[in-house]
Amino acid sequence: MFEVKIETSFSAAHHLLNYKGNCENQHGHNWKVEVYIQGESLDKSNILVDFKILKKTVNEIIDYLDHTDINELPEFKDVSPSSEIISKFIYQRVKEYFSGVSRVNVWETPTSRASYWE
Repeated sequence: MFEVKIETSFSAAHHLLNYKGNCENQHGHNWKVEVYIQGESLDKSNILVDFKILKKTVNEIIDYLDHTDINELPEFKDVSPSSEIISKFIYQRVKEYFSGVSRVNVWETPTSRASYWE
């Protein structure tokens, strides 16, 4: 099995619904995102996926979130946009382009990460 990973980041505001504490108030993060792709076979160039294509695709997805109030985006209407939910959102979008997506990690801080995989 082969695996590749790319990293990117975005900045955005959000607030958690049904939460009692500071995070119920609007606040922002500089999220770090890691996207993993797995597969058993390589192409003629002996690569699993072209990093350039993967980065371009993921950054197009991330650009949609960047510098927004995530709560205001239609996909998050009436949804508490936790890091867990954001990682699932990114995973599902990446999966539309790459069948081998295996995991998405979303880092809210350097020490706090949420992941989603199927």
